[in-house]
Amino acid sequence: MSERYRLRVAGSAVVLGTDVERADSSWVRMRGLLGRKSLTRGGGMRFEPASSLHMLFMRFAIDVIYVDREERVVKLVSDLRPWRFSAARGAHSAYELPAGVIATAEIKIGDELVLDLAVEAAA
Repeated sequence: MSERYRLRVAGSAVVLGTDVERADSSWVRMRGLLGRKSLTRGGGMRFEPASSLHMLFMRFAIDVIYVDREERVVKLVSDLRPWRFSAARGAHSAYELPAGVIATAEIKIGDELVLDLAVEAAA
């Protein structure tokens, strides 16, 4: 993936991630964050479509934000630990972010998220 994105809450100054990747192919969605030792501050990954996620073989906990097709938050999962599962009825996409982001940002159900192109990696 060559493009990175900034994830923010619409209508506020709250930034949830500055280096968010898009899992936009079958291979990237399947691999996800597997094999990584951690998720850096500001990092994250967007999965589309996704109404459920698993943490099988993961090494670290994450926060998950599920959104509908309009990018409105439908479910928040804080500190999802390895070997656990999560799902959200009505979700179209999911963001995996470093553990603690949800609590720090004080995000809530119904908030609208915006994913902006942040940085394009050199070719």
